[in-house]
Amino acid sequence: MIAYMSDDKKEIGERDHRQIGKELGLFTFSDIVGKGLPLWTPKGTVLRRVLERLIVDEEIKRGYQHVSTPDIAKIDLYKKSGHYPYYKDSMYAPIDVDGEEFMLRPMTCPHHFELYLSQPHSYRELPMRIAEMAKLYRYELSGVLSGLVRVRSFCLSDAHIICADKAQAAQEVGNVLDLIDYFSGIFGLQKGEDYWYRLSLGERADEKKYYKDDAAWDEAEDCLRGVLKARGEKCTEAKNEAAFYGPKIDVQMKDARGAENTAFTVQYDFVMPKRFKLVYNDKDGKEKESVVIHRSAVGALERLIAFLIEKYDGAFPFWLAPVQVKVIPVADTFAPYAQKVHDTLMNAGIRSELDASKDTLGKKVRNAKVEKVPYWIVVGEKEATAQTCSLESREGKKETFPLSNIQSRLGRV
Repeated sequence: MIAYMSDDKKEIGERDHRQIGKELGLFTFSDIVGKGLPLWTPKGTVLRRVLERLIVDEEIKRGYQHVSTPDIAKIDLYKKSGHYPYYKDSMYAPIDVDGEEFMLRPMTCPHHFELYLSQPHSYRELPMRIAEMAKLYRYELSGVLSGLVRVRSFCLSDAHIICADKAQAAQEVGNVLDLIDYFSGIFGLQKGEDYWYRLSLGERADEKKYYKDDAAWDEAEDCLRGVLKARGEKCTEAKNEAAFYGPKIDVQMKDARGAENTAFTVQYDFVMPKRFKLVYNDKDGKEKESVVIHRSAVGALERLIAFLIEKYDGAFPFWLAPVQVKVIPVADTFAPYAQKVHDTLMNAGIRSELDASKDTLGKKVRNAKVEKVPYWIVVGEKEATAQTCSLESREGKKETFPLSNIQSRLGRV
């Protein structure tokens, strides 16, 4: 997800999200909590909240219905879906509850399918886009854990689209790719440079890894390949990289160390509709089997934030910055006006932080620069008397304007 690829190990080290995240106080890990289980500070949680709101609001605009399902379920659910034999080595051990086995969920699709099954559905309701910001748990080996890129607890921007047929599924795949491009544009990513598509295919001979239905595999792979071709998208093809239930379009990115990861994914599923009997009543009144598209338009928040930390080197754009403006009084004498400025910013929906420390003005400004805050406002006698703000950006631009104009001024950023 990083545009540059430097051979300068010093630069790569400086761009490492683990180091930057520690310096900016965004997240931490604790051995007594457990490996691969990040703890988010207030500032790091702001990043998550801003991204969650962006994602959920945009998905709702595009017809997604957001739901909430449990972080735990009976092991029978994952046996029904078929995930258990394929993923049991990466699942947490079962928990005995009143003689029944439960598991922390590693995926949400079975939960969403059970929601779909809670009532009958008509073709008029399809496609049905079921989405969730879902907390998931997977037992990753200690040797592969890596900061936020590979963790054991993560929040996935997940969705499952129930479609009437292959044609509707193809249309929805195209819509998902549009959504991926939309979010990537907001994050400042260029297709072909920062990310690219990979068509991940199954292996017909591997009946242990993949569901056996050669005709269904051919049809599903042709569907995804056709969508990419119709859009004029360039992509690589990779055998033996599909999900057990169908092929997928993976959005591939490289981090600052040159490691390639799958960031987002769109999957064609012809297995779950059979296992869960995901049917609908068609125009002719007959019951028909649906097609399912699994998708994540931004992937896991943890991995996304790791990539964004490295892309921006911690200097987040104004809309994303945990602290957007820091208010710095020159001396305690001006603390009341500094508080007024801070309150005005907060009431305007701008994330402000008031530096009420005993540090010198020079150190306070240096701290704001080290913390990579987009703007800071210095408050002294002149500003307090005139009820103005002296605004400076981390790029060195300065301007002064009335406090009453602060919302309109920063609202344009």
